[in-house]
Amino acid sequence: MRLYNQLTKKVEKFTPENPQNVKIYTCGPTVYSFAHIGNFTSYIYWDLLVRTLTQSGYKVNRVLNLTDVGHLTSDADDGEDKLEKGARREGKTVWEIAKMYSDAFLKDYRRLNLVEPTKICPATEYIKQQQELVDRLTANGYTYETADGIYFDTAKFEKYADFARLDLEQLKAGARVALSSEKRNISDFAVWKFIKEGEKHAMRWDYLGRPGYPGWHLECSAICHAELGEPLDIHTGGIDHIPVHHSNEIAQTFGAYGTKLANYWTHCNFITIEGEKVSKSLGNTYTLDELAVKGYEPLDFKMWVLQGHYQSERNFSFDDLDGAKTRRLAWRNRYALALQFGYADHHDLHEQILAATGDNLNSPLAFSIIDQTTDLSKNDWQLIDQCFGLGLTDVLEPSRELLEMIAERDAARTAKDFATSDKLRDEIQAHGYTVLDTPSGSRWQLAA
Repeated sequence: MRLYNQLTKKVEKFTPENPQNVKIYTCGPTVYSFAHIGNFTSYIYWDLLVRTLTQSGYKVNRVLNLTDVGHLTSDADDGEDKLEKGARREGKTVWEIAKMYSDAFLKDYRRLNLVEPTKICPATEYIKQQQELVDRLTANGYTYETADGIYFDTAKFEKYADFARLDLEQLKAGARVALSSEKRNISDFAVWKFIKEGEKHAMRWDYLGRPGYPGWHLECSAICHAELGEPLDIHTGGIDHIPVHHSNEIAQTFGAYGTKLANYWTHCNFITIEGEKVSKSLGNTYTLDELAVKGYEPLDFKMWVLQGHYQSERNFSFDDLDGAKTRRLAWRNRYALALQFGYADHHDLHEQILAATGDNLNSPLAFSIIDQTTDLSKNDWQLIDQCFGLGLTDVLEPSRELLEMIAERDAARTAKDFATSDKLRDEIQAHGYTVLDTPSGSRWQLAA
């Protein structure tokens, strides 16, 4: 298997520390609002990663975090906590907001038929571990204290700029971090924030005799250390994580434990809508429920995502989603034909698919192979579903009454009784099926 590795900036052979315990960490959502299709794009691609590893014989141990505290509205370590903002918007407590949107995210996660992580870790359940990490950073000389928190001194970590190829000399104040009189370097970041007197912040924990809460970046290093241990085999996320969040994770982990966090870092690119990044702040998002109102199943959207490569920026349109929906229906109907015709297995299909997805997760090539391979068997389609999780074999076969109706229509066509044939066709379609006429007789198909 080969993957692009942000550490080396190239595609390279994947060699896990232990093939029977491939440790993967995925940066999860900040649960202050409903996740949109831009958010779920990355989880769909990392589902492909997990499925490809599993199909290749590896055993995956994967952790997904839920950011339910500490993520401020900017990367500048200032602004309002997103949970607080959501609570004020909806007239709920921050704890109610976190629970509501965590549940909504996990419900949509399962609607997309994504492989369940080994463990899901809310950040608020790891406060003790996060405080211990700050203790280690401080003991190792990597932090300093200001009036509003404890900051990581990036000047103490010589390789800080390497991961994202940052030009620290050219960073302008305010571009990433507002440079205050107390902040030593523009790239320094908060590992713990103090709550000022009179400041309303419902989520708070005592540390060093003062109320506060963890910086956003801290949770990932703490959860990785507690649940998986360093080094991880693969750390996943979006490309927007590279210059700030992941650079900070790497610095924290090295500062605390003297080791690298992960051997491989993979990042998916953005999807855009009308040329703009999909973003709640821009108001150009769609949720899975909003797609459903327009007639698209979650797995139609998953099909659209997997038709493109995870490193490619793609523009979302409903015309393209229509194409993915049509393709997925065609594949499901090919499975339906396999049930009725009993085609022989293609014994090299699994190898061909894994050769594609194992080459830096090239799902578009794998889909092309499936399109070009005729007469796939029932077992072939079940294998394809294991590789991609598209619900292709979740096909409800017609009832006995419908099968009898199809046979009657076939007989009517043979007798050139087209009025009866057309009437039966309409009745069959009303039940969600169509009929495909073949040289060996009529065969049922799923209606659009």
